[in-house]
Amino acid sequence: MKILLLEDELMLQSSIVEYLETLGHLCCAFSNGEKAKESFDEQQYDLMIFDINVPSLNGLDLFEYIKDTQCHTPVIFISALIDIESITKAFHLGAADYIKKPFHLQELGLRVQKISKDVKDSKRQHIMLTENYSYSKDDNRLFFNKEEHILTKKQSNIIQCLCQNIDTIVNFDILQEYVWGADIVSDATMRTEISRLRKVLKEDFVQNHKGLGYKVIRYIQNV
Repeated sequence: MKILLLEDELMLQSSIVEYLETLGHLCCAFSNGEKAKESFDEQQYDLMIFDINVPSLNGLDLFEYIKDTQCHTPVIFISALIDIESITKAFHLGAADYIKKPFHLQELGLRVQKISKDVKDSKRQHIMLTENYSYSKDDNRLFFNKEEHILTKKQSNIIQCLCQNIDTIVNFDILQEYVWGADIVSDATMRTEISRLRKVLKEDFVQNHKGLGYKVIRYIQNV
């Protein structure tokens, strides 16, 4: 996993990075909340680990900012704060876990490995279509930069059909049955509807294979 770490105790930060990397994770560490925020805005992460009391922007405020972007990346808090208000706020915001300092690195590792498994299971149902577009197979939703791209029902069904057949050309017969069902329409009508869909997309990932059908391909990210 690619992990964003916010921890201003530099010795602890170094130990966490070294340990997580031995587990096979890529860890980008920051001691300043604003710097961590800038990195979040520029990159995609699978997991974030935040201390709370850090310079410039504390971990809870950073998490609030992240939630406002509609990002659902899991966050683990590591903090010496034991007041119930901080713990309650962390979980109210949707924290995946809260570990009180001091802690054993192995304990953090166990929590990270559990989330790693959950993320991998989730990704099996989440398809990247471009660097910015992704599709959730669980609930048939299309996302652009982590925000849902609202489509008409027919457009949504077309995307679902293409993504369920990722990397495969979908012919007109399949589209007819999947999208229009018992309503028989012409190939020209299907082409027109797909043309409308492509016009509303911010990035056109629907490939036209003349005389054969349409296809979308899985986008492979370079980490």
